[in-house]
Amino acid sequence: MAITAHVYQIFIAADADRVWTAITDSEWTEQYFHSTRFVEPPTAGQGYRTVVMPEGRDSVDGVVEEMTPPGDGTPGRFVLTRRVLYDAALAAEPPSRVEWTVEQVGEGLTRVRLVHGDLAGSPLTWAHVKDGWVWVLDGLKTLLETGRTLPAVDLSATDTPPEADWHRRQGVEANNAAFGLLDEPRSPARDESLLRTAYAAAYHWARTPSAGPVNEARATHLVAKALLATGQPERALVSAEACLALCATHGLGDFDLAYAHEAHARALRALGRSDAAAAAWDAATSVTIADPEDRAIVEQDFADW
Repeated sequence: MAITAHVYQIFIAADADRVWTAITDSEWTEQYFHSTRFVEPPTAGQGYRTVVMPEGRDSVDGVVEEMTPPGDGTPGRFVLTRRVLYDAALAAEPPSRVEWTVEQVGEGLTRVRLVHGDLAGSPLTWAHVKDGWVWVLDGLKTLLETGRTLPAVDLSATDTPPEADWHRRQGVEANNAAFGLLDEPRSPARDESLLRTAYAAAYHWARTPSAGPVNEARATHLVAKALLATGQPERALVSAEACLALCATHGLGDFDLAYAHEAHARALRALGRSDAAAAAWDAATSVTIADPEDRAIVEQDFADW
């Protein structure tokens, strides 16, 4: 599952009606929600706009899609689209969606669930709101339970560069998912998922600022494996040769070089080029693997030759 939503849940020592009011009434929200208030009371089906106080700058806008207060054992739902206006880069991304669920779960106890989704095409927004919602929910809980607001704090010093964080997480998840698919029996659906996931991993690693030649080589190796596993040895050979070239250009050795030769050998064998495949396999098994654990993994992966 791609990381395209943030999900939070807290319990507040207050009745659901009071929590609902604190979430939807601007006189409450401006006390804990980064000094933000609704220009007009939110109404289902209507557009809304918030402003940052006291500057008066437009902050966020969108459409209220659902507004069902809690009652008679039914959770309240407050769903709205959200587009940031105060930053040009964030404003250029597609609108996202925020879903509040407010449910009475005991006497004087309410569960609040917040889902900020539709962020697959909005990596900057994804990273920007990740920790911000924690602060908002903590502020809501503190205000309702103590009557006080949280003191101001500067979180900018600990911010993670948004592109780096989002693309890296997506790359890791796609990479792991692709290796899981490699172990599944072949089928048209599996092959399609494997190819999409392998290329997605390569795409995100290429856009992770902290990634280097090692990450590119491993992404290229994964693509070679995926192509071979889906019956495309010609294309797998191209990717394997590209992986070998990366190793040579950047001086990559150890298991990265071993796996590059392995992918090369398997593609050659699938194409019926036995002599070249045998030479490539000899090269793969001749690479020195320094770490004993890495060496054991390589030996296990190479055992089916």
